[in-house]
Amino acid sequence: MSAQFTKWAACWGNATSIINQTECTYAKNMTYRYPVRMCFDGSRMRIRFSNIAGTEPVSFTASVAKSSRKAVIREDTIVKLRQGGSRRIVIEPGKEVTSDEFDFDMKAGEYISVSIHVWEATQMNSAVLITGPLSGGFYSYGDHEYESVLPLDETRKTNWYFFLNTIDVWTEEKNHALVCYGDSITAQDWPDYLALRAWDLGYRDVSIIRRAISGTRILREYTCKTYAAYGIKGETRFPVELNTAGVSAVLIQHGINDIIHPVGVEVNPWRPLSDLPTAEEMAEGFTEFYVKPAREMGLKVYGGTLIPIYGWRTYASFREELKDQFNEWIRTTDTLDGVIDFDLALRDDNNPYAFRKEYDSGDHLHPSAEGYKAMAEAVDTELLK
Repeated sequence: MSAQFTKWAACWGNATSIINQTECTYAKNMTYRYPVRMCFDGSRMRIRFSNIAGTEPVSFTASVAKSSRKAVIREDTIVKLRQGGSRRIVIEPGKEVTSDEFDFDMKAGEYISVSIHVWEATQMNSAVLITGPLSGGFYSYGDHEYESVLPLDETRKTNWYFFLNTIDVWTEEKNHALVCYGDSITAQDWPDYLALRAWDLGYRDVSIIRRAISGTRILREYTCKTYAAYGIKGETRFPVELNTAGVSAVLIQHGINDIIHPVGVEVNPWRPLSDLPTAEEMAEGFTEFYVKPAREMGLKVYGGTLIPIYGWRTYASFREELKDQFNEWIRTTDTLDGVIDFDLALRDDNNPYAFRKEYDSGDHLHPSAEGYKAMAEAVDTELLK
Protein backbone atom coordinates (compact mmCIF):
# COMPACT_ATOMS: atom_id res chain seq x y z
CA MET A 1 0.00 0.00 0.00
CA SER A 2 1.39 3.38 -0.98
CA ALA A 3 2.57 5.51 1.96
CA GLN A 4 1.05 8.58 0.32
CA PHE A 5 -2.47 7.26 0.89
CA THR A 6 -3.78 7.95 4.38
CA LYS A 7 -7.58 8.25 4.41
CA TRP A 8 -10.90 7.11 3.01
CA ALA A 9 -12.78 9.58 0.82
CA ALA A 10 -15.92 9.14 -1.24
CA CYS A 11 -15.04 9.34 -4.92
CA TRP A 12 -18.60 8.85 -6.21
CA GLY A 13 -22.01 8.70 -4.59
CA ASN A 14 -25.74 9.03 -5.03
CA ALA A 15 -28.71 8.96 -2.71
CA THR A 16 -31.02 5.95 -2.62
CA SER A 17 -34.80 6.18 -2.43
CA ILE A 18 -37.94 4.33 -3.45
CA ILE A 19 -38.78 3.82 -7.11
CA ASN A 20 -42.14 4.69 -8.55
CA GLN A 21 -44.33 1.74 -7.57
CA THR A 22 -45.57 -0.01 -10.72
CA GLU A 23 -47.00 -3.44 -11.42
CA CYS A 24 -43.64 -5.21 -11.35
CA THR A 25 -40.98 -4.37 -8.80
CA TYR A 26 -38.95 -7.60 -8.93
CA ALA A 27 -36.05 -8.71 -11.09
CA LYS A 28 -34.47 -12.13 -11.66
CA ASN A 29 -31.28 -13.13 -13.47
CA MET A 30 -30.39 -9.57 -14.46
CA THR A 31 -27.02 -7.85 -14.73
CA TYR A 32 -26.64 -4.13 -13.99
CA ARG A 33 -23.41 -2.35 -14.87
CA TYR A 34 -22.53 1.20 -13.89
CA PRO A 35 -19.41 2.94 -15.26
CA VAL A 36 -17.92 5.56 -12.92
CA ARG A 37 -15.11 8.04 -13.55
CA MET A 38 -12.63 8.10 -10.69
CA CYS A 39 -11.55 11.54 -9.48
CA PHE A 40 -8.79 10.45 -7.07
CA ASP A 41 -5.73 8.23 -7.17
CA GLY A 42 -6.04 5.38 -4.71
CA SER A 43 -4.88 1.92 -3.71
CA ARG A 44 -7.92 0.40 -2.01
CA MET A 45 -11.66 0.57 -2.38
CA ARG A 46 -14.89 -0.23 -0.59
CA ILE A 47 -18.41 0.04 -1.99
CA ARG A 48 -21.66 0.76 -0.16
CA PHE A 49 -24.97 -0.69 -1.27
CA SER A 50 -28.39 0.41 -0.05
CA ASN A 51 -31.77 -1.21 0.47
CA ILE A 52 -33.06 1.82 2.34
CA ALA A 53 -36.51 1.67 0.69
CA GLY A 54 -36.87 -2.10 0.65
CA THR A 55 -39.47 -4.07 2.57
CA GLU A 56 -37.68 -7.40 2.01
CA PRO A 57 -34.05 -8.53 2.20
CA VAL A 58 -32.20 -8.42 -1.11
CA SER A 59 -29.17 -10.39 -2.23
CA PHE A 60 -26.88 -10.34 -5.27
CA THR A 61 -23.27 -10.68 -6.30
CA ALA A 62 -21.20 -7.68 -7.34
CA SER A 63 -17.78 -6.99 -8.82
CA VAL A 64 -15.65 -4.08 -9.95
CA ALA A 65 -13.20 -3.73 -12.82
CA LYS A 66 -11.40 -1.07 -14.81
CA SER A 67 -13.44 -0.14 -17.85
CA SER A 68 -14.28 2.30 -20.60
CA ARG A 69 -16.99 4.97 -20.29
CA LYS A 70 -19.23 2.57 -22.23
CA ALA A 71 -18.75 -0.11 -19.54
CA VAL A 72 -16.45 -2.42 -21.50
CA ILE A 73 -14.50 -3.99 -18.64
CA ARG A 74 -10.97 -5.34 -18.50
CA GLU A 75 -11.43 -8.92 -17.39
CA ASP A 76 -7.90 -9.09 -15.96
CA THR A 77 -8.83 -6.39 -13.41
CA ILE A 78 -12.07 -7.89 -12.06
CA VAL A 79 -12.39 -8.00 -8.29
CA LYS A 80 -15.28 -10.02 -6.88
CA LEU A 81 -16.76 -8.14 -3.95
CA ARG A 82 -17.32 -9.75 -0.59
CA GLN A 83 -19.37 -8.88 2.45
CA GLY A 84 -18.11 -10.41 5.67
CA GLY A 85 -16.03 -12.77 3.56
CA SER A 86 -19.04 -14.00 1.57
CA ARG A 87 -19.55 -13.47 -2.16
CA ARG A 88 -23.24 -12.98 -1.49
CA ILE A 89 -24.16 -9.36 -0.72
CA VAL A 90 -27.19 -9.39 1.59
CA ILE A 91 -29.02 -6.23 2.67
CA GLU A 92 -31.88 -6.25 5.13
CA PRO A 93 -34.85 -3.92 4.46
CA GLY A 94 -34.19 -0.31 5.39
CA LYS A 95 -30.45 -0.93 5.74
CA GLU A 96 -27.17 -0.28 3.94
CA VAL A 97 -24.03 -2.43 3.83
CA THR A 98 -20.43 -1.82 2.84
CA SER A 99 -18.32 -4.39 1.05
CA ASP A 100 -15.12 -5.70 2.55
CA GLU A 101 -12.17 -3.49 1.66
CA PHE A 102 -10.07 -4.66 -1.30
CA ASP A 103 -6.87 -3.68 -3.06
CA PHE A 104 -7.46 -1.79 -6.29
CA ASP A 105 -4.93 0.57 -7.83
CA MET A 106 -6.59 3.44 -9.65
CA LYS A 107 -5.70 6.75 -11.21
CA ALA A 108 -7.80 9.91 -11.33
CA GLY A 109 -9.57 10.14 -14.68
CA GLU A 110 -9.81 6.37 -15.16
CA TYR A 111 -13.15 4.60 -15.43
CA ILE A 112 -14.24 1.62 -13.42
CA SER A 113 -17.49 -0.31 -13.71
CA VAL A 114 -19.49 -1.86 -10.90
CA SER A 115 -21.45 -4.91 -12.06
CA ILE A 116 -24.34 -6.36 -10.07
CA HIS A 117 -25.94 -9.74 -10.81
CA VAL A 118 -29.41 -10.27 -9.35
CA TRP A 119 -29.83 -14.02 -9.74
CA GLU A 120 -33.03 -14.79 -7.83
CA ALA A 121 -36.35 -12.98 -7.67
CA THR A 122 -35.39 -9.78 -5.86
CA GLN A 123 -37.42 -6.76 -4.78
CA MET A 124 -36.10 -3.72 -6.68
CA ASN A 125 -37.52 -0.94 -4.52
CA SER A 126 -34.27 0.82 -3.66
CA ALA A 127 -32.97 2.98 -6.48
CA VAL A 128 -32.48 6.54 -7.67
CA LEU A 129 -32.94 8.20 -11.07
CA ILE A 130 -29.92 10.33 -12.02
CA THR A 131 -28.98 12.14 -15.24
CA GLY A 132 -25.99 14.08 -16.53
CA PRO A 133 -22.96 13.74 -18.78
CA LEU A 134 -21.15 11.49 -16.27
CA SER A 135 -24.21 9.42 -15.36
CA GLY A 136 -25.99 6.39 -16.74
CA GLY A 137 -25.47 2.65 -16.86
CA PHE A 138 -26.73 -0.51 -18.52
CA TYR A 139 -28.81 -3.58 -17.75
CA SER A 140 -28.77 -6.96 -19.43
CA TYR A 141 -30.91 -10.06 -19.27
CA GLY A 142 -28.95 -12.99 -17.90
CA ASP A 143 -25.67 -13.38 -16.03
CA HIS A 144 -22.98 -11.28 -17.70
CA GLU A 145 -21.25 -9.98 -14.59
CA TYR A 146 -17.75 -11.01 -15.66
CA GLU A 147 -18.08 -10.56 -19.42
CA SER A 148 -16.03 -7.80 -20.98
CA VAL A 149 -18.82 -6.59 -23.27
CA LEU A 150 -22.50 -6.81 -22.45
CA PRO A 151 -24.45 -8.58 -25.21
CA LEU A 152 -25.89 -6.03 -27.66
CA ASP A 153 -29.15 -7.91 -28.18
CA GLU A 154 -29.83 -8.27 -24.43
CA THR A 155 -28.75 -4.83 -23.15
CA ARG A 156 -30.30 -1.40 -22.72
CA LYS A 157 -29.19 1.88 -21.17
CA THR A 158 -30.62 3.02 -17.86
CA ASN A 159 -30.38 6.05 -15.58
CA TRP A 160 -31.80 4.10 -12.64
CA TYR A 161 -29.13 3.17 -10.11
CA PHE A 162 -30.25 0.11 -8.15
CA PHE A 163 -28.59 -0.52 -4.78
CA LEU A 164 -25.25 1.11 -5.71
CA ASN A 165 -24.80 4.04 -3.33
CA THR A 166 -21.20 5.12 -2.64
CA ILE A 167 -17.65 4.30 -3.75
CA ASP A 168 -14.89 5.10 -1.26
CA VAL A 169 -11.19 5.04 -2.09
CA TRP A 170 -8.11 4.94 0.13
CA THR A 171 -6.41 8.08 -1.05
CA GLU A 172 -4.29 11.12 -0.21
CA GLU A 173 -4.98 13.25 2.84
CA LYS A 174 -5.69 16.35 0.71
CA ASN A 175 -8.64 14.77 -1.09
CA HIS A 176 -12.14 15.59 0.14
CA ALA A 177 -15.80 15.44 -0.86
CA LEU A 178 -18.37 18.17 -1.54
CA VAL A 179 -21.89 16.84 -1.06
CA CYS A 180 -24.59 18.35 -3.32
CA TYR A 181 -27.90 17.71 -1.57
CA GLY A 182 -31.33 18.25 -3.06
CA ASP A 183 -34.29 17.04 -5.10
CA SER A 184 -34.88 16.46 -8.83
CA ILE A 185 -33.02 19.64 -9.78
CA THR A 186 -29.87 18.17 -8.22
CA ALA A 187 -30.71 14.63 -9.36
CA GLN A 188 -30.35 15.97 -12.88
CA ASP A 189 -27.31 17.34 -14.63
CA TRP A 190 -25.68 20.21 -12.75
CA PRO A 191 -23.55 18.16 -10.28
CA ASP A 192 -22.01 16.32 -13.24
CA TYR A 193 -21.26 19.62 -14.95
CA LEU A 194 -19.76 20.86 -11.69
CA ALA A 195 -17.51 17.80 -11.51
CA LEU A 196 -16.36 18.42 -15.09
CA ARG A 197 -15.81 22.11 -14.35
CA ALA A 198 -13.74 21.30 -11.26
CA TRP A 199 -11.59 18.91 -13.28
CA ASP A 200 -11.09 21.38 -16.13
CA LEU A 201 -10.14 24.18 -13.71
CA GLY A 202 -7.55 21.94 -12.09
CA TYR A 203 -9.36 21.31 -8.80
CA ARG A 204 -8.34 17.67 -8.58
CA ASP A 205 -8.61 17.30 -4.79
CA VAL A 206 -12.43 17.34 -4.58
CA SER A 207 -15.15 14.84 -5.46
CA ILE A 208 -18.73 15.91 -6.20
CA ILE A 209 -21.04 13.56 -4.30
CA ARG A 210 -24.66 13.89 -5.37
CA ARG A 211 -27.26 13.12 -2.72
CA ALA A 212 -30.50 13.97 -4.51
CA ILE A 213 -33.94 12.37 -4.81
CA SER A 214 -36.70 13.58 -7.12
CA GLY A 215 -39.81 14.97 -5.46
CA THR A 216 -38.51 15.12 -1.90
CA ARG A 217 -39.37 17.86 0.54
CA ILE A 218 -37.77 19.30 3.63
CA LEU A 219 -40.74 18.82 5.93
CA ARG A 220 -42.98 15.99 4.73
CA GLU A 221 -43.07 12.92 2.54
CA TYR A 222 -45.55 10.94 0.46
CA THR A 223 -45.54 7.17 0.68
CA CYS A 224 -48.83 6.25 -1.04
CA LYS A 225 -48.70 4.05 -4.13
CA THR A 226 -51.75 5.59 -5.81
CA TYR A 227 -49.58 8.48 -6.88
CA ALA A 228 -45.84 8.42 -7.38
CA ALA A 229 -43.97 7.90 -4.10
CA TYR A 230 -41.69 10.89 -3.86
CA GLY A 231 -38.99 9.70 -1.54
CA ILE A 232 -37.80 10.36 1.94
CA LYS A 233 -38.14 13.71 3.73
CA GLY A 234 -35.17 15.79 4.80
CA GLU A 235 -35.24 14.95 8.49
CA THR A 236 -34.85 11.26 7.66
CA ARG A 237 -32.58 11.57 4.61
CA PHE A 238 -29.89 13.92 5.80
CA PRO A 239 -28.16 11.78 8.47
CA VAL A 240 -28.03 8.84 6.06
CA GLU A 241 -26.75 10.82 3.09
CA LEU A 242 -24.17 12.80 5.06
CA ASN A 243 -22.57 9.47 5.97
CA THR A 244 -19.90 10.30 3.42
CA ALA A 245 -16.21 9.58 3.93
CA GLY A 246 -13.97 12.62 3.61
CA VAL A 247 -16.81 15.13 3.35
CA SER A 248 -15.73 18.71 4.06
CA ALA A 249 -18.78 20.73 2.96
CA VAL A 250 -22.38 20.41 1.83
CA LEU A 251 -24.26 22.53 -0.71
CA ILE A 252 -28.01 22.34 -0.14
CA GLN A 253 -30.55 23.31 -2.81
CA HIS A 254 -33.84 21.98 -1.47
CA GLY A 255 -37.37 23.13 -0.74
CA ILE A 256 -39.20 23.76 -4.00
CA ASN A 257 -41.39 20.66 -3.59
CA ASP A 258 -42.59 21.90 -0.21
CA ILE A 259 -43.98 24.83 -2.19
CA ILE A 260 -45.35 23.27 -5.40
CA HIS A 261 -46.69 19.89 -4.18
CA PRO A 262 -49.67 20.77 -1.94
CA VAL A 263 -52.63 21.15 -4.30
CA GLY A 264 -55.72 20.35 -2.21
CA VAL A 265 -57.56 17.10 -1.47
CA GLU A 266 -60.04 17.69 -4.30
CA VAL A 267 -57.11 17.29 -6.72
CA ASN A 268 -55.02 14.75 -4.79
CA PRO A 269 -56.13 13.34 -1.42
CA TRP A 270 -52.48 12.86 -0.39
CA ARG A 271 -51.50 16.48 -1.04
CA PRO A 272 -53.75 18.69 1.10
CA LEU A 273 -53.20 22.41 0.80
CA SER A 274 -52.75 22.41 4.58
CA ASP A 275 -49.33 20.83 3.87
CA LEU A 276 -48.16 24.16 2.46
CA PRO A 277 -45.59 25.49 4.94
CA THR A 278 -44.69 29.04 5.75
CA ALA A 279 -41.27 30.41 4.87
CA GLU A 280 -40.49 30.42 8.59
CA GLU A 281 -41.32 26.72 8.87
CA MET A 282 -39.14 25.93 5.85
CA ALA A 283 -36.27 27.94 7.32
CA GLU A 284 -36.66 26.23 10.67
CA GLY A 285 -36.63 22.79 9.01
CA PHE A 286 -33.62 23.74 6.90
CA THR A 287 -31.77 24.86 10.01
CA GLU A 288 -32.76 21.99 12.31
CA PHE A 289 -32.50 19.12 9.83
CA TYR A 290 -29.54 20.29 7.74
CA VAL A 291 -27.45 23.11 9.15
CA LYS A 292 -27.20 21.99 12.77
CA PRO A 293 -26.32 18.34 12.05
CA ALA A 294 -23.76 19.42 9.45
CA ARG A 295 -22.20 21.84 11.93
CA GLU A 296 -21.99 19.05 14.50
CA MET A 297 -19.99 17.09 11.91
CA GLY A 298 -17.62 20.03 11.50
CA LEU A 299 -18.74 20.75 7.93
CA LYS A 300 -19.07 23.98 6.03
CA VAL A 301 -22.67 24.55 4.89
CA TYR A 302 -23.73 26.44 1.77
CA GLY A 303 -27.27 27.19 0.62
CA GLY A 304 -28.60 27.39 -2.91
CA THR A 305 -31.56 29.60 -3.77
CA LEU A 306 -34.66 28.03 -5.33
CA ILE A 307 -34.91 28.56 -9.08
CA PRO A 308 -37.80 29.99 -11.17
CA ILE A 309 -41.17 28.20 -11.34
CA TYR A 310 -43.25 30.62 -13.42
CA GLY A 311 -45.43 28.55 -15.78
CA TRP A 312 -45.14 25.28 -13.83
CA ARG A 313 -48.44 23.41 -13.77
CA THR A 314 -49.21 24.26 -10.12
CA TYR A 315 -47.85 27.79 -10.33
CA ALA A 316 -49.72 30.44 -8.34
CA SER A 317 -48.84 33.84 -7.00
CA PHE A 318 -48.92 32.61 -3.38
CA ARG A 319 -46.31 29.96 -4.27
CA GLU A 320 -44.14 32.59 -5.90
CA GLU A 321 -44.40 34.74 -2.81
CA LEU A 322 -43.44 31.83 -0.57
CA LYS A 323 -40.47 30.95 -2.78
CA ASP A 324 -39.28 34.57 -2.72
CA GLN A 325 -39.56 34.71 1.07
CA PHE A 326 -37.55 31.51 1.47
CA ASN A 327 -34.93 32.70 -1.01
CA GLU A 328 -34.61 35.95 0.90
CA TRP A 329 -33.93 33.94 4.05
CA ILE A 330 -31.29 31.85 2.23
CA ARG A 331 -29.62 35.02 0.96
CA THR A 332 -29.56 36.81 4.32
CA THR A 333 -29.28 34.17 7.06
CA ASP A 334 -26.08 34.15 9.09
CA THR A 335 -26.33 30.38 9.65
CA LEU A 336 -24.59 29.55 6.33
CA ASP A 337 -20.98 29.84 5.19
CA GLY A 338 -22.13 31.14 1.83
CA VAL A 339 -24.90 31.24 -0.76
CA ILE A 340 -25.01 30.12 -4.39
CA ASP A 341 -27.67 32.24 -6.07
CA PHE A 342 -29.00 29.75 -8.62
CA ASP A 343 -32.17 31.82 -8.98
CA LEU A 344 -30.22 34.88 -10.09
CA ALA A 345 -28.11 32.78 -12.47
CA LEU A 346 -31.13 31.34 -14.30
CA ARG A 347 -33.89 33.94 -14.24
CA ASP A 348 -34.88 36.16 -17.14
CA ASP A 349 -33.70 39.77 -16.96
CA ASN A 350 -37.10 41.04 -18.09
CA ASN A 351 -39.22 38.66 -16.00
CA PRO A 352 -37.45 37.61 -12.79
CA TYR A 353 -40.16 35.03 -12.04
CA ALA A 354 -39.29 33.00 -15.15
CA PHE A 355 -36.30 31.20 -16.62
CA ARG A 356 -34.28 32.76 -19.36
CA LYS A 357 -35.67 31.04 -22.45
CA GLU A 358 -32.53 29.05 -23.20
CA TYR A 359 -32.35 27.80 -19.60
CA ASP A 360 -35.88 26.32 -19.49
CA SER A 361 -36.31 22.61 -20.24
CA GLY A 362 -39.90 23.34 -21.25
CA ASP A 363 -41.70 22.32 -18.07
CA HIS A 364 -40.82 25.63 -16.36
CA LEU A 365 -39.40 23.85 -13.31
CA HIS A 366 -36.34 21.91 -14.45
CA PRO A 367 -33.54 23.67 -16.33
CA SER A 368 -32.34 22.72 -19.80
CA ALA A 369 -28.82 21.36 -20.33
CA GLU A 370 -27.66 24.95 -20.80
CA GLY A 371 -29.42 25.90 -17.58
CA TYR A 372 -27.69 23.12 -15.66
CA LYS A 373 -24.34 24.27 -17.06
CA ALA A 374 -25.17 27.77 -15.81
CA MET A 375 -25.91 26.35 -12.34
CA ALA A 376 -22.50 24.64 -12.29
CA GLU A 377 -20.86 27.88 -13.40
CA ALA A 378 -22.60 29.76 -10.58
CA VAL A 379 -20.89 27.68 -7.88
CA ASP A 380 -18.09 29.65 -6.26
CA THR A 381 -14.73 27.96 -6.76
CA GLU A 382 -14.14 28.40 -3.02
CA LEU A 383 -16.31 25.29 -2.59
CA LEU A 384 -13.94 23.29 -4.77
CA LYS A 385 -10.78 24.05 -2.80
